[in-house]
Amino acid sequence: MTQVSAFTAPALPGLRNLLSRYGENMMWLARYMERIENMARLIDVTGSSVQGSNRDAGWDSVIRINADEAFFFHHHKAATEQAVVAFYITESENPDSIKSMARCARENARVLRPLISTEMWMHLNVFTRWVVDLGPEDVGASYLSALCTRLKQDCQTHFGITEGTLYRDQAWQFYSVGKNLERADQITRLIDIKYHTLLPSGAGVGSDIDMSQWTSVLRSAAAYHAFRRVLPDGMTPANIVGFLLKNDGFPRSLSTSLRNVYSALGILAGEYRLRQCGPILERVEELRVTLVEQTVEDIILRGLHEYMDWIQRELRQLQNEIAQAFWPPVVSVAPMGGMEQMQD
Repeated sequence: MTQVSAFTAPALPGLRNLLSRYGENMMWLARYMERIENMARLIDVTGSSVQGSNRDAGWDSVIRINADEAFFFHHHKAATEQAVVAFYITESENPDSIKSMARCARENARVLRPLISTEMWMHLNVFTRWVVDLGPEDVGASYLSALCTRLKQDCQTHFGITEGTLYRDQAWQFYSVGKNLERADQITRLIDIKYHTLLPSGAGVGSDIDMSQWTSVLRSAAAYHAFRRVLPDGMTPANIVGFLLKNDGFPRSLSTSLRNVYSALGILAGEYRLRQCGPILERVEELRVTLVEQTVEDIILRGLHEYMDWIQRELRQLQNEIAQAFWPPVVSVAPMGGMEQMQD
């Protein structure tokens, strides 16, 4: 059970404190919708890149990006196209499936009904009900791309409706924090797995297959056209990694996501006097400094995997610190027996 107290900050004239449960729901609504779009794009790109005689090749990378190896292979014998697609779209037992995430997004939106616009609620309601009704017969290989396209478009429609209708108060800032934390996490996972999977041994450098695979990395991050616009002749692994990590003009880069998280937390700390943001802002700033002070060549030379792993741990810690600051677990004493119950 989520606590319902208002954030402990001095009220400003004309401003109302946001219930902490609403801040939590806003953050997770954004994270789930962003995660659904990312998952749909990754499945779509993977399906397009493995067309041919061996359609099951390459699907294991989707599992590794999401760190689901143990859970997946507990339920499935092999990482075939059919098994991976079902696992990440329609299997309710998988909490990371699009169906499970749609349920969670709807539940968060239901709690947020007093705050979100009618347009937001209507679209989320229709979208999530459609996703929950998807069955195995809806995810066949022949129409997988069309399904993923609709999933991506509906998520983008949600973000557009939210941008145009959600009131710009604390709720909006927590929504922004959630969306950009999710983007930062997803881009580092994608780079970490794909870079080492596709890193050529030597013979394949510059080949059509090599460039096609690296193009799929950019498409998985919705970055292909932006990259080609900035670096039309620079399709190299280092340039792609650098673009996805450090380019301030690309909306899904790590640097842009961290900047947006810092900005939203700064507004919460400044305009809304939520002093709990102070230590969290320092952690975000440390991440930004480490990214700015290193070239992509330095990062790769010192260990790209180690750096991505560190970033992911820091992002998890950021999420934990935000939760502890604004919606910490409530400890209550049971009426009889003296036992304490921890409430989420």
